[in-house]
Amino acid sequence: MSGTAASEKSEVRNEEPLILALSPQSRGEGTKPTCGEEHAPSGAVASSGWWLPVYSLALRELVRFFRQRTRVIGALGQPIIFWVLFGAGLHGSFTGPAGMSYQEYFFPGVAVMIVMFTAIYSTISIIEDRRDGFLQGVLVAPIPRASLVLGKVLGGTVLAVLQAVVFLVVGPLLSLVGLAPPLETGLTLHNAPAVIGFLALVGFSLTALGYLIAWPMESTHGFHAIMSVFLMPMWLLSGSFFPAGNSGWLSWVIRLNPLTYGTAGLRRIMTTKPEAVAGLPEWWLCLTVTCLAAAVYVSVAVWMTNRPTVHNAR
Repeated sequence: MSGTAASEKSEVRNEEPLILALSPQSRGEGTKPTCGEEHAPSGAVASSGWWLPVYSLALRELVRFFRQRTRVIGALGQPIIFWVLFGAGLHGSFTGPAGMSYQEYFFPGVAVMIVMFTAIYSTISIIEDRRDGFLQGVLVAPIPRASLVLGKVLGGTVLAVLQAVVFLVVGPLLSLVGLAPPLETGLTLHNAPAVIGFLALVGFSLTALGYLIAWPMESTHGFHAIMSVFLMPMWLLSGSFFPAGNSGWLSWVIRLNPLTYGTAGLRRIMTTKPEAVAGLPEWWLCLTVTCLAAAVYVSVAVWMTNRPTVHNAR
Protein backbone atom coordinates (compact mmCIF):
# COMPACT_ATOMS: atom_id res chain seq x y z
CA MET A 1 0.00 0.00 0.00
CA SER A 2 1.33 3.42 -0.90
CA GLY A 3 2.07 6.13 1.70
CA THR A 4 -0.80 8.31 0.43
CA ALA A 5 -3.32 5.50 0.71
CA ALA A 6 -2.13 4.66 4.21
CA SER A 7 -2.43 8.30 5.24
CA GLU A 8 -5.97 8.54 3.88
CA LYS A 9 -6.97 5.36 5.71
CA SER A 10 -5.47 6.74 8.94
CA GLU A 11 -7.46 9.97 8.59
CA VAL A 12 -10.67 7.96 8.10
CA ARG A 13 -9.97 5.99 11.28
CA ASN A 14 -9.24 9.22 13.19
CA GLU A 15 -12.62 10.69 12.24
CA GLU A 16 -14.61 7.53 13.10
CA PRO A 17 -15.14 8.34 16.84
CA LEU A 18 -16.54 11.77 16.04
CA ILE A 19 -18.74 10.48 13.21
CA LEU A 20 -20.11 7.80 15.55
CA ALA A 21 -20.73 10.39 18.25
CA LEU A 22 -22.76 12.53 15.85
CA SER A 23 -24.67 9.72 14.17
CA PRO A 24 -28.20 8.76 15.23
CA GLN A 25 -27.23 5.06 15.44
CA SER A 26 -24.68 5.83 18.20
CA ARG A 27 -27.53 6.99 20.41
CA GLY A 28 -29.70 3.96 19.71
CA GLU A 29 -31.82 5.70 17.06
CA GLY A 30 -32.87 3.47 14.18
CA THR A 31 -33.62 4.63 10.72
CA LYS A 32 -37.29 3.67 11.13
CA PRO A 33 -39.31 5.46 13.85
CA THR A 34 -40.98 3.22 16.41
CA CYS A 35 -44.41 3.61 17.90
CA GLY A 36 -44.72 6.89 19.76
CA GLU A 37 -41.75 8.42 17.97
CA GLU A 38 -43.33 9.14 14.60
CA HIS A 39 -44.71 12.47 15.71
CA ALA A 40 -41.88 13.40 18.08
CA PRO A 41 -40.52 16.87 17.41
CA SER A 42 -37.12 17.05 15.79
CA GLY A 43 -35.93 19.20 18.68
CA ALA A 44 -36.29 16.20 21.02
CA VAL A 45 -33.66 14.27 19.09
CA ALA A 46 -31.40 17.31 18.92
CA SER A 47 -31.65 18.13 22.62
CA SER A 48 -30.89 14.53 23.63
CA GLY A 49 -27.51 14.75 21.94
CA TRP A 50 -26.62 18.35 22.79
CA TRP A 51 -23.44 17.97 24.80
CA LEU A 52 -21.97 14.88 23.14
CA PRO A 53 -21.33 16.74 19.84
CA VAL A 54 -19.93 19.69 21.78
CA TYR A 55 -17.48 17.42 23.59
CA SER A 56 -16.57 15.49 20.44
CA LEU A 57 -15.90 18.61 18.35
CA ALA A 58 -13.92 20.29 21.13
CA LEU A 59 -11.83 17.15 21.68
CA ARG A 60 -11.18 16.92 17.95
CA GLU A 61 -9.74 20.46 17.99
CA LEU A 62 -7.37 19.53 20.81
CA VAL A 63 -6.18 16.31 19.16
CA ARG A 64 -5.77 18.07 15.84
CA PHE A 65 -3.69 20.83 17.40
CA PHE A 66 -1.27 18.66 19.38
CA ARG A 67 -0.62 16.43 16.38
CA GLN A 68 0.75 19.45 14.52
CA ARG A 69 4.00 20.15 16.36
CA THR A 70 4.95 23.16 14.26
CA ARG A 71 1.65 24.78 15.20
CA VAL A 72 2.37 24.27 18.89
CA ILE A 73 5.83 25.83 18.56
CA GLY A 74 4.63 28.74 16.42
CA ALA A 75 1.73 29.65 18.68
CA LEU A 76 4.10 30.15 21.63
CA GLY A 77 7.31 31.10 19.83
CA GLN A 78 6.11 34.21 18.01
CA PRO A 79 4.64 36.00 21.06
CA ILE A 80 7.72 35.16 23.17
CA ILE A 81 9.98 36.57 20.46
CA PHE A 82 7.84 39.71 20.33
CA TRP A 83 8.07 40.11 24.09
CA VAL A 84 11.84 39.61 24.18
CA LEU A 85 12.69 41.80 21.18
CA PHE A 86 10.32 44.70 21.90
CA GLY A 87 11.18 44.55 25.57
CA ALA A 88 14.88 44.80 24.84
CA GLY A 89 14.41 47.55 22.26
CA LEU A 90 12.05 49.76 24.31
CA HIS A 91 13.42 49.01 27.76
CA GLY A 92 15.40 52.24 28.01
CA SER A 93 12.84 54.56 26.38
CA PHE A 94 9.63 53.51 28.15
CA THR A 95 8.54 54.09 31.71
CA GLY A 96 5.12 52.75 32.49
CA PRO A 97 2.71 53.59 35.29
CA ALA A 98 4.23 53.35 38.77
CA GLY A 99 7.70 53.01 37.23
CA MET A 100 6.94 49.75 35.43
CA SER A 101 9.48 48.57 32.85
CA TYR A 102 8.29 47.84 29.34
CA GLN A 103 8.60 44.10 29.90
CA GLU A 104 6.31 44.33 32.92
CA TYR A 105 3.81 46.49 31.05
CA PHE A 106 3.88 44.29 27.94
CA PHE A 107 3.59 41.02 29.86
CA PRO A 108 -0.25 40.90 30.13
CA GLY A 109 -0.48 42.15 26.55
CA VAL A 110 1.54 39.18 25.30
CA ALA A 111 -0.78 36.82 27.19
CA VAL A 112 -3.75 38.42 25.41
CA MET A 113 -1.84 38.16 22.13
CA ILE A 114 -1.33 34.42 22.63
CA VAL A 115 -5.01 33.97 23.44
CA MET A 116 -6.03 35.94 20.34
CA PHE A 117 -3.67 34.20 17.92
CA THR A 118 -4.54 30.72 19.18
CA ALA A 119 -8.27 31.38 19.37
CA ILE A 120 -8.48 33.03 15.96
CA TYR A 121 -6.26 30.57 14.12
CA SER A 122 -8.09 27.58 15.58
CA THR A 123 -11.16 28.63 13.61
CA ILE A 124 -9.30 28.24 10.31
CA SER A 125 -10.23 24.57 10.67
CA ILE A 126 -13.79 25.59 9.70
CA ILE A 127 -12.57 26.49 6.22
CA GLU A 128 -10.49 23.32 5.98
CA ASP A 129 -13.36 21.14 7.22
CA ARG A 130 -15.68 22.61 4.59
CA ARG A 131 -13.15 21.94 1.84
CA ASP A 132 -12.55 18.36 3.04
CA GLY A 133 -16.27 17.58 3.37
CA PHE A 134 -16.21 16.98 7.13
CA LEU A 135 -18.31 20.07 7.92
CA GLN A 136 -21.07 18.97 5.56
CA GLY A 137 -21.25 15.66 7.43
CA VAL A 138 -21.65 17.47 10.74
CA LEU A 139 -24.31 19.81 9.35
CA VAL A 140 -26.58 16.94 8.23
CA ALA A 141 -26.33 15.23 11.64
CA PRO A 142 -29.46 15.52 13.85
CA ILE A 143 -27.85 17.89 16.32
CA PRO A 144 -28.51 21.56 17.13
CA ARG A 145 -26.39 23.96 15.15
CA ALA A 146 -25.55 25.74 18.41
CA SER A 147 -23.70 22.60 19.55
CA LEU A 148 -21.48 22.87 16.47
CA VAL A 149 -20.65 26.47 17.37
CA LEU A 150 -20.00 25.66 21.03
CA GLY A 151 -17.84 22.66 20.19
CA LYS A 152 -15.58 24.67 17.91
CA VAL A 153 -15.47 27.67 20.25
CA LEU A 154 -14.78 25.66 23.41
CA GLY A 155 -12.01 23.70 21.70
CA GLY A 156 -10.27 26.90 20.62
CA THR A 157 -10.78 28.43 24.06
CA VAL A 158 -9.08 25.53 25.85
CA LEU A 159 -6.12 25.70 23.48
CA ALA A 160 -5.79 29.45 23.93
CA VAL A 161 -5.88 29.30 27.73
CA LEU A 162 -3.40 26.42 27.92
CA GLN A 163 -0.82 28.28 25.86
CA ALA A 164 -1.35 31.56 27.70
CA VAL A 165 -0.83 29.84 31.05
CA VAL A 166 2.37 28.23 29.76
CA PHE A 167 3.68 31.66 28.79
CA LEU A 168 2.73 33.20 32.13
CA VAL A 169 4.79 30.51 33.85
CA VAL A 170 7.72 30.25 31.43
CA GLY A 171 8.04 33.94 30.47
CA PRO A 172 9.58 35.17 33.74
CA LEU A 173 12.06 32.26 33.67
CA LEU A 174 13.70 33.78 30.58
CA SER A 175 15.49 36.16 32.96
CA LEU A 176 17.56 33.18 34.11
CA VAL A 177 19.17 32.96 30.66
CA GLY A 178 19.50 36.72 30.17
CA LEU A 179 16.69 37.15 27.61
CA ALA A 180 14.58 39.27 29.98
CA PRO A 181 15.25 41.27 33.14
CA PRO A 182 13.83 40.16 36.48
CA LEU A 183 10.26 41.41 36.70
CA GLU A 184 7.20 41.31 38.89
CA THR A 185 4.41 39.67 36.94
CA GLY A 186 1.82 39.95 39.69
CA LEU A 187 0.82 36.32 39.14
CA THR A 188 0.39 34.46 42.44
CA LEU A 189 -1.35 31.32 43.64
CA HIS A 190 -4.02 33.59 45.12
CA ASN A 191 -5.02 35.29 41.87
CA ALA A 192 -4.16 32.41 39.48
CA PRO A 193 -7.76 31.06 39.33
CA ALA A 194 -9.08 34.54 38.52
CA VAL A 195 -6.42 35.03 35.84
CA ILE A 196 -7.19 31.67 34.21
CA GLY A 197 -10.94 32.29 34.40
CA PHE A 198 -10.70 35.72 32.83
CA LEU A 199 -8.35 34.43 30.12
CA ALA A 200 -10.94 31.74 29.37
CA LEU A 201 -13.62 34.41 29.00
CA VAL A 202 -11.44 36.47 26.66
CA GLY A 203 -10.49 33.34 24.71
CA PHE A 204 -14.14 32.31 24.38
CA SER A 205 -15.01 35.75 23.03
CA LEU A 206 -12.15 35.83 20.53
CA THR A 207 -12.76 32.27 19.32
CA ALA A 208 -16.41 33.10 18.68
CA LEU A 209 -15.26 36.20 16.76
CA GLY A 210 -12.93 34.04 14.67
CA TYR A 211 -15.78 31.60 14.02
CA LEU A 212 -18.13 34.20 12.61
CA ILE A 213 -15.31 35.59 10.44
CA ALA A 214 -14.30 32.16 9.11
CA TRP A 215 -17.79 30.75 8.56
CA PRO A 216 -18.66 32.57 5.29
CA MET A 217 -15.19 32.08 3.80
CA GLU A 218 -13.97 29.37 1.48
CA SER A 219 -10.33 30.44 1.28
CA THR A 220 -7.74 30.60 4.04
CA HIS A 221 -6.08 33.45 2.12
CA GLY A 222 -9.09 35.66 2.79
CA PHE A 223 -8.95 34.76 6.47
CA HIS A 224 -5.29 35.77 6.70
CA ALA A 225 -6.14 39.06 5.00
CA ILE A 226 -8.78 39.78 7.65
CA MET A 227 -6.25 38.83 10.31
CA SER A 228 -3.77 41.38 8.96
CA VAL A 229 -6.10 44.35 8.45
CA PHE A 230 -8.58 43.85 11.29
CA LEU A 231 -7.53 41.47 14.06
CA MET A 232 -3.90 42.54 14.42
CA PRO A 233 -4.82 46.26 14.70
CA MET A 234 -7.53 45.21 17.15
CA TRP A 235 -4.83 43.81 19.43
CA LEU A 236 -2.45 46.75 18.90
CA LEU A 237 -5.24 49.19 19.82
CA SER A 238 -6.27 47.32 22.97
CA GLY A 239 -3.69 48.86 25.28
CA SER A 240 -1.56 45.70 25.07
CA PHE A 241 1.32 47.26 23.16
CA PHE A 242 1.18 50.86 24.40
CA PRO A 243 -1.07 52.80 26.80
CA ALA A 244 -3.89 54.91 25.44
CA GLY A 245 -2.77 58.12 27.13
CA ASN A 246 -3.99 61.41 25.68
CA SER A 247 -3.50 60.58 22.01
CA GLY A 248 -6.61 62.35 20.70
CA TRP A 249 -8.75 60.31 18.32
CA LEU A 250 -6.59 57.24 18.88
CA SER A 251 -7.52 57.13 22.54
CA TRP A 252 -11.20 57.02 21.55
CA VAL A 253 -10.56 54.13 19.18
CA ILE A 254 -8.87 52.26 22.02
CA ARG A 255 -11.82 52.92 24.34
CA LEU A 256 -14.31 51.65 21.74
CA ASN A 257 -12.32 48.47 21.16
CA PRO A 258 -13.92 45.53 23.06
CA LEU A 259 -10.53 43.84 23.47
CA THR A 260 -9.31 46.87 25.43
CA TYR A 261 -11.49 45.78 28.34
CA GLY A 262 -10.15 42.23 28.18
CA THR A 263 -6.58 43.53 28.42
CA ALA A 264 -7.45 46.03 31.14
CA GLY A 265 -9.28 43.38 33.16
CA LEU A 266 -6.25 41.10 33.04
CA ARG A 267 -3.98 43.96 34.13
CA ARG A 268 -6.23 44.72 37.08
CA ILE A 269 -6.11 41.10 38.25
CA MET A 270 -2.34 40.72 37.88
CA THR A 271 -1.15 44.14 39.04
CA THR A 272 -0.43 44.53 42.74
CA LYS A 273 0.21 48.29 42.62
CA PRO A 274 -3.00 50.37 42.57
CA GLU A 275 -1.25 53.31 40.92
CA ALA A 276 -0.22 51.06 38.01
CA VAL A 277 -3.85 50.60 36.92
CA ALA A 278 -4.90 54.22 37.39
CA GLY A 279 -6.84 55.39 34.36
CA LEU A 280 -7.84 51.89 33.26
CA PRO A 281 -11.52 50.91 33.02
CA GLU A 282 -13.03 49.62 36.25
CA TRP A 283 -13.08 45.88 36.83
CA TRP A 284 -16.86 45.58 36.65
CA LEU A 285 -16.86 47.42 33.31
CA CYS A 286 -14.13 45.14 31.92
CA LEU A 287 -16.09 42.04 32.94
CA THR A 288 -19.39 43.39 31.58
CA VAL A 289 -18.03 44.44 28.18
CA THR A 290 -16.14 41.16 27.72
CA CYS A 291 -19.23 39.10 28.59
CA LEU A 292 -21.44 41.18 26.28
CA ALA A 293 -18.94 40.86 23.43
CA ALA A 294 -18.81 37.08 23.89
CA ALA A 295 -22.62 36.85 23.94
CA VAL A 296 -22.94 38.95 20.77
CA TYR A 297 -20.25 37.00 18.90
CA VAL A 298 -21.76 33.61 19.83
CA SER A 299 -25.30 34.76 18.96
CA VAL A 300 -24.20 35.98 15.54
CA ALA A 301 -22.21 32.77 14.97
CA VAL A 302 -25.24 30.60 15.81
CA TRP A 303 -27.46 32.74 13.57
CA MET A 304 -25.04 32.43 10.66
CA THR A 305 -24.75 28.67 11.15
CA ASN A 306 -28.54 28.28 11.20
CA ARG A 307 -28.95 30.10 7.90
CA PRO A 308 -29.83 27.73 5.05
CA THR A 309 -27.46 29.55 2.71
CA VAL A 310 -24.55 31.90 3.26
CA HIS A 311 -22.68 34.32 1.09
CA ASN A 312 -19.22 32.91 0.54
CA ALA A 313 -16.49 35.52 0.87
CA ARG A 314 -13.62 34.64 -1.44
